[in-house]
Amino acid sequence: MRRREKFIFASIILTLSLLGVQYISLDQRYIAIAIFTIFTYFISTWALSDDLQLHERLTVVPFPSLYAASVALFYFLLPGNFLSQLAILGLFGVGMYALFLTSNIYSVAKGRTIQLFHAAQAIGSIFGVLISLLFSNTIFSLKLPFYLNGLLVGLVHFPLIFLLLWSVRLESKVTKELVNFSLILNLVLIELAMVLSFFPMTVWYSSLFIMSFFYIGLGLMQSFIRGRLFIRTFVEYSLVAIFVGLMFILIFPYK
Repeated sequence: MRRREKFIFASIILTLSLLGVQYISLDQRYIAIAIFTIFTYFISTWALSDDLQLHERLTVVPFPSLYAASVALFYFLLPGNFLSQLAILGLFGVGMYALFLTSNIYSVAKGRTIQLFHAAQAIGSIFGVLISLLFSNTIFSLKLPFYLNGLLVGLVHFPLIFLLLWSVRLESKVTKELVNFSLILNLVLIELAMVLSFFPMTVWYSSLFIMSFFYIGLGLMQSFIRGRLFIRTFVEYSLVAIFVGLMFILIFPYK
């Protein structure tokens, strides 16, 4: 089976698996999603196996699994509208195929620069922002105590941050610098999630704030790792942060 055929086949299998998860009883739904996430990891390993190195089982393969988990959890929260659920399934399948292509570019680009590498980084960042939004929306929808919100936001964002920062250089080992950067940004998001838990904001507003600061922090750190964190870049991201802060002030109910 050729590489693209494997990607298509894996995407179809995972889409059907996601549909099957929704027919599991509610009290077993989260266990089913956990199994689905693990299943996605093994399917992704098989689909990407042609150029996969050992360290890439930690730096490339988990990305599709995070995407699958975020969509499965969000899909669980959707109303029982057949058309909306069908649309999510279709988008999930297309997105999974795109992620397989992106992950494959990461795998074959190691040690050299290929033309599609920068496009793959851009697509990876877009999926990272989407995954952050879906995970955050699910967490805040559960109406948990502030410390659990912070814990869960940290658990799902740390691997996501790590994978996206690793994709900047595609190093063959996990460096201390990469782990430290991931921990710093993750700590910021944990604290932000706990603070937002005390404000009477809607789930979508809270999720968008987490996603926005994830995007800002990730962009700054990726620019630093590339050696391109110039004054102009810093100012641009700072203006985005100020805009997000102003939006918070404007929508805050007691303002």
